[in-house]
Amino acid sequence: MTSAARVPLSVLDLAHISSGVDSHSTLLNTVTLARHAEALGYRRVWYAEHHGMRSIASSAPEVLIANTAAATDSIHVGSGGIMLPNHAPLRIAEAFQTLEALHPGRIDLGIGRAPGSDRAAMAAMRPFDAEQFPSQLHELFALSRGGFPPDHAFHTVRATPADVDLPPVWLLGSSGASAAFAGSLGLGYAFAGHFSETPAAPAMNAYREAFTPSAAFPEPHAILALSVICAPTDEEADYLAGSLDLAWLRMRRNEFGPVPTPEEAAAYDYDAHERVFVEQNRRKHVLGSPATVVRRLAELRKESGASEIMLSTMVHSHDARMRSLELLAAAW
Repeated sequence: MTSAARVPLSVLDLAHISSGVDSHSTLLNTVTLARHAEALGYRRVWYAEHHGMRSIASSAPEVLIANTAAATDSIHVGSGGIMLPNHAPLRIAEAFQTLEALHPGRIDLGIGRAPGSDRAAMAAMRPFDAEQFPSQLHELFALSRGGFPPDHAFHTVRATPADVDLPPVWLLGSSGASAAFAGSLGLGYAFAGHFSETPAAPAMNAYREAFTPSAAFPEPHAILALSVICAPTDEEADYLAGSLDLAWLRMRRNEFGPVPTPEEAAAYDYDAHERVFVEQNRRKHVLGSPATVVRRLAELRKESGASEIMLSTMVHSHDARMRSLELLAAAW
């Protein structure tokens, strides 16, 4: 099995909007962060699709992908992910084949089945039906590859530009069922450990057991996404994570406001029930000095057998997020 030192690191950028920072600056920061990650040797940066959340600016990941890919040279750029039930498969196929034509070999298409929004935002989009996800995924591939039978209504439809293929496709999930489905199709798999309540190992084992080689993935490749804050000391990381604590508490109450400052979080008067939630939620996040974070990441990688680790860093300060990537890259 690959040693921890050889496991590449990547970035999941949710384009968090922090209090006192507007969306224009937030989106400029996504490019700065990607360039920084590229210079530090991170393998890829992904953007996730979310809707109707004032705390997240990544409602259109394909736009962010195009912007970042044009501003970088070698780092892979992709979606983590596109929520396919929100879209017509033809539109996604054409958007990502266009991106692949613009930036050959550097685009990733991560696909999920969750809405990426609350119920009101779901209603504002096309009717959402997660049960249709498997058929939508097959439709996406058939539109790209021309795989419909002659008697099918879409037989003559082909995603364009047609002289490029879809980029490598990754299925996102947090369960054994989605993992086995990804493996059976010869896709990549990414486990959402940054918010999942369950361990990654069972899902990743199911993925590897079901894996069938494909042109894009001759071998299984599983990404473990984790929430990570790395700071010079454990104490500073704990302080910075106060923003994460309060933001998650508010999201639990369906309050999707900007990420608070650590000062605001430190001044917040948590009641007993809120404190229990924060303490339990902290278990999903990896926080601390470089030595502390590396030790925990190595443990999680060994438990799961992940091929790659992808980091999401919810802190208020863009500079603190940049420094977190830098400290971890140096220590890893």
